[in-house]
Amino acid sequence: MATTISTGLAIYFVIWWITLFLTLPFGVRSQHEDGEGVAGTDPGAPVLARMGRKLIWTTVISAAIYAVAMLAYKAGYLNVERLSRLMGMPR
Repeated sequence: MATTISTGLAIYFVIWWITLFLTLPFGVRSQHEDGEGVAGTDPGAPVLARMGRKLIWTTVISAAIYAVAMLAYKAGYLNVERLSRLMGMPR
């Protein structure tokens, strides 16, 4: 069974979104940790989020995960029958 372009893009989008949430907390310093709190703001607010850098890393990491997943799918490791057996589900 071949994947269509729209299915591949949907799978990549889900992987990208999950990866984004995994990369968000890395390298963030709060105003409280930095000691430069602005009056009227939350002390836990980030000083410098560096979202551009995080979006690039998210894209690179999710592309690698997607490539490995597609290679495993093409090799037959990721199919419904095999995964259901691994999870102990009856046929």
